[in-house]
Amino acid sequence: MDSTTSASSRKRSASEDPTASSPVTRNTRPDHSTPPSLSDPADNDIDAYMDAQGEPDILQSALLPAPHPLPPPATDTHPQDAPSSALLRFQAIEAMREMPLVEGTTWVVISSAWYKRFQKAATGQVDKQGGVEEEDLGPVDNSSLLRPDGSLNEDLVESVDFECVPEVAWTWITNLYGAPEQEPLKRKVITRGAQAEPTIELHPPRFRYFILTDEPANRMVHGGKDLYLTTSFASTTNALHRDLAAKLGRSEEHRIWQITSGSEPAGSNYPSGALDLADARIIESNDKFIGDVISASDAFIVEFKENGRWVTETSDATETNDASAIEDQTLPLFNQDNDFFSRIGGGSSSTRGQTSVTINGIASSSGASSSSALIKSSPVATRPKSSIKPGTLGLGNLGNTCFMNSALQCLAHTPQLTDYFLTGVFMQELNPDNPLGMHGEIAQSFGALLQRIWSDSTQGTSYSPREFKSVLSRFAPQFSGYQQHDSQEFVAFLLDGLHEDLNRVLKKPYVEKPDWNGGGDLELVKLARESWEGYMKRNDSVIVDLFQGQYRSTLVCPECNKISITFDPFMYLTLPLPVNKKWQHEVYYIPWDTKKTHVKVPVELNRDATFRDLRALLGRWMGANPDNLLTLEIFSHRFYKNLDDSLLCGEMAENDKIVCYELPCHAQQARNYKFKSGDPLIVPVFLCDAVVGRTGLSGFGRTSPALFGYPFVIAVPPEDARSSIRMKELVVEQLQRWTENARELWSWEAPEESDPDTEMEEVQIPVPKDAVTEINENGEVVPVEEGEIVDQKALLYADDDDVVLPAVPKPATVTRPSASAAVLPPGELRRVGVKAGVFTLRVQSGHKEFGTGVAYSMSSSRFDSWDLRREELTTDNDDQPVLLFPDDAFFLEFDQNMKAFYFGTGPQTFQHALFNTWETFTHPEYSEALKATAAKSQRGISLQDCLDEFTREEQLGEDDPWYCPQCKKHQQATKKFDLWSVPDVLVVHLKRFSNSRALRDKIEALVDFPIEGLDLTEMVQERKVAKELEKQGVDLAQFNLGDLDEPLLYDLYGVDEHRGGLGGGHYRAYAYNDVTGHWYQFDDSFVSLSQAESAVNANAYLLFYKRRTSRPLGGKSHNKIEAARLQSETNSVAETPGPVHITEQLPTPPNELATQASGSGSGKRDAPQTSSWTSSGRWATPKSESSSLSTSPPPLDDGDAELPSFADSQFDDVLQESLDPLALSAQRYDFPDPVPGRASPTSSNEVNPDSDDEAGGRLGVDSRHSSPHDETRRGRGGGVDPWNP
Repeated sequence: MDSTTSASSRKRSASEDPTASSPVTRNTRPDHSTPPSLSDPADNDIDAYMDAQGEPDILQSALLPAPHPLPPPATDTHPQDAPSSALLRFQAIEAMREMPLVEGTTWVVISSAWYKRFQKAATGQVDKQGGVEEEDLGPVDNSSLLRPDGSLNEDLVESVDFECVPEVAWTWITNLYGAPEQEPLKRKVITRGAQAEPTIELHPPRFRYFILTDEPANRMVHGGKDLYLTTSFASTTNALHRDLAAKLGRSEEHRIWQITSGSEPAGSNYPSGALDLADARIIESNDKFIGDVISASDAFIVEFKENGRWVTETSDATETNDASAIEDQTLPLFNQDNDFFSRIGGGSSSTRGQTSVTINGIASSSGASSSSALIKSSPVATRPKSSIKPGTLGLGNLGNTCFMNSALQCLAHTPQLTDYFLTGVFMQELNPDNPLGMHGEIAQSFGALLQRIWSDSTQGTSYSPREFKSVLSRFAPQFSGYQQHDSQEFVAFLLDGLHEDLNRVLKKPYVEKPDWNGGGDLELVKLARESWEGYMKRNDSVIVDLFQGQYRSTLVCPECNKISITFDPFMYLTLPLPVNKKWQHEVYYIPWDTKKTHVKVPVELNRDATFRDLRALLGRWMGANPDNLLTLEIFSHRFYKNLDDSLLCGEMAENDKIVCYELPCHAQQARNYKFKSGDPLIVPVFLCDAVVGRTGLSGFGRTSPALFGYPFVIAVPPEDARSSIRMKELVVEQLQRWTENARELWSWEAPEESDPDTEMEEVQIPVPKDAVTEINENGEVVPVEEGEIVDQKALLYADDDDVVLPAVPKPATVTRPSASAAVLPPGELRRVGVKAGVFTLRVQSGHKEFGTGVAYSMSSSRFDSWDLRREELTTDNDDQPVLLFPDDAFFLEFDQNMKAFYFGTGPQTFQHALFNTWETFTHPEYSEALKATAAKSQRGISLQDCLDEFTREEQLGEDDPWYCPQCKKHQQATKKFDLWSVPDVLVVHLKRFSNSRALRDKIEALVDFPIEGLDLTEMVQERKVAKELEKQGVDLAQFNLGDLDEPLLYDLYGVDEHRGGLGGGHYRAYAYNDVTGHWYQFDDSFVSLSQAESAVNANAYLLFYKRRTSRPLGGKSHNKIEAARLQSETNSVAETPGPVHITEQLPTPPNELATQASGSGSGKRDAPQTSSWTSSGRWATPKSESSSLSTSPPPLDDGDAELPSFADSQFDDVLQESLDPLALSAQRYDFPDPVPGRASPTSSNEVNPDSDDEAGGRLGVDSRHSSPHDETRRGRGGGVDPWNP
């Protein structure tokens, strides 16, 4: 699942299990470390792991971009080798992190929280949590990454939770900032998969191990502390033997037992008498990778040979038997030399071809120790464990492999697919030479697993699919390791892999896709048929026969109305949920026209909507051009984030302040915008306090202006950028929005015609020679004592080009409106310009993206002087140059009095400011959306709603336009999907997960889907179009469209569900067993009876439907299955009765002479003729001397209550002389040709019907789930030998 990495991840997996197809060269070195004692803590095993892996020298570990090249440090880097400044160190580490991964090198896991603090300290950045000084960093703290036992959490995401740095960088960090309290999380680079892709092994396996002691099971001598070993999935079992012996500090001959963890005793000792309860088996020492033979949930028991004897040989609870009388009671599913997993070198804990032994009733295999005596061997007549019903075998969790187990159970309960494998047809169609396939190994491993699941003689209730997982990991490294993955992605890969492994097309021809050239319905049907036939020329398999349908895609150009229609196949249907989680926020909207009020606008959008969508919405609501809107985030009185088209709305937090500015021109924020000559410059404007004694510098360690209020933006045309006075006027025009005293920002004058009532009076202010005055916020002139802050005003305005200070104090003249003029309407006065002395306009460069890329402690550049810029830019041809550069920013410096007059005296008492005055504007669309959302939540969601959402017409986004061949350019066309034809088996994927950069979410809504009778008749367009043509008299026989009047109904047979959230959770499956007639819940190894209604819940993720129809499902695959069954039936009749003497095994019962013939009636499932499936759902006991055939079982004797069970039948004298029903798995039979003149049945109607008793006993439990016209299967495992066709 989803588990997922952010966009900045360096393609390193958080869960690695390398399963390379061939060994890779590893640079190793001798292990000189002293083995720890039994009392050593488990945490120390990391060092042993690193030493065992080897550590090649890092020849080049630092590459700095110009102009700061650094020499590559050696492995033994000393503190003085690190760059001197924190900034250079950070740049060097970032450069090293971008280097390619090299197998065998060491990387160290570091908490992202610490690394971000290190980045802030090095670069001077200050975010919403503030800044960090380098001396305050301290050692790395990885506690947030660890579990209580010290192991690494499994649901970690790179760049979100952790970062990886080379070991050289780790040395720098620890030497400069101190050693952490926790053990360093060192990880090796290993290779994985058939492509040997290098990756950091973030989660090396950590196993518990014990020492075997000579004690009975009821005597637990705990010994020392619990023992753990950390190793690597890239290590071999040879290394495992060596490492365990080294950890224990012993050199005697030893062997290792593998058990499944879960019920181990405390401490370091394990009693030998408990081995028979632990399902133990020996791990041989060879070159197989640990990841191929061991699961993450296993534990080990080390047995040492003492005085020449093994502990299990001296146990007083057992006695030795002759080895010749001992047989393995748990017969393997496949033969030991020619089975599939031996050929691929897959995982098995026992060595192929070695003597099979039994210790304490436990099957094992010993190579080096094959001569050892065998203890307490069970005699052949020991009563075996009872078998489970076919199809109810649980699958063991190998370590977060529930995503695989649940999907496998659903596919295993697809009757037509299972029949195809169990009858052996797949072996006839293997395509190992397909370059797009997996050499047939995926198909063979899947077939072997189905044989195990549907065998009625399997002992035990669960099976761990290690071999299948090993093959999967080799061809799909993304599923390697033992971490959580997306079950849908696994199903998609498996079906595609099976298709290519079983593709009947051996050499794919080139096929050109047909184009739509216009026309009516007939041409549309012809195009669809031509597209499908062209696809079938390259793709033809059982997967195509069962799972693949066809959909129609229609594109319409918005400019020329050109229509493009294409038909494409689909293997599963991904349906969006129409209840995408909504993103609700309040956006602060600021119009360009200052006469319009700035408002607070509540909005609601889908969480995956972009800010381009938000600007389009606000433009429609506010009557503005969306291209003229600029969206930014404000924090700490400046712009914190540029909210451009690439950012999703759902990535914003609830408390983030989003501001939308309207501009009189293009806002230049769209991704496709290109700046042109003559375009206005968009300049951010910040309000700040004037700094007394400022030297013009600001930056690290310097005093910088204190910002206040709201920043804003202005658009400066190039002609206005030639004058600082004009730019100041543009600033004040927008500044007046934020103060109640906006009128006082301007200078006013009376009209030219003198009017006594509006004359300005001249006020003489007597100023003593040595006195200094200032104007307070009420406009009064007051003297100020020397030594106060105003004495520094000469320094304050030293850089102000607009203020000229007098050299000698003289009486001041202040022009102000008379009392009569103050009450006149504003229109009676004329605005003549910006009032002098209100603020100082500063300009600073380097504010890219409106200053969002600048640290909040300000940039390190100076404020530029207007005169200096004009002097530098003036040329002979241009004496009035443009004074602004791209990425410039304005700073308005207010002294204390001006700030108090126009805004207020402080953040809590900005009594004259309008920063916090916002009216709420609620658009009717928003109110209606809230009502619709509430109504939909009450009504719920149905599967039909999801289908309607899938087929809804939508417009392509700006990022994915369609190239119109008629307009000869890319267009944002409208696109619509329609179901054209549907497959026999429909897999529906409910798109519950969304994962885009930082936005990771799951939709928990309940989708109501039908258990029976999903009707797609009205959704499938092929039917609609064909019926219209039929009404017009068009002959449709050439298109082979089938019965157009039969409804397209589907019945549910499987559900794959996900419980929990992203980055973890748990998968389970519900599936209908068509042999037992019951629904079951599959929770890894736990299987329980269930009901179909239980599968309809809010966790449903994948839905599996099969079509209810009068024809057989599967097309040509069905015909091949029936032909295989017919051949098996014919061979069964032609064989001479008598015992079969073979030495190999088959996953089906012996092909003994059938004592009864069973057929199939309408709607009933019959058993394979070779298997003699009884009405009790078990393999029939063979008749030793009977050769007569009958159409029904012989009647029971009066004294018989029922037929013997399968377990009881194993004590029959006949069976005691023959092998286990699984003992024939790989025998090749020379079958005679089928009966001449008899064709293979093409439907279930051509096969002999079942007797009423047999059919009723088999499917009478819940026959409503099997359509009376559905294709029927005759049991599991019947047919030819699947391994030797």
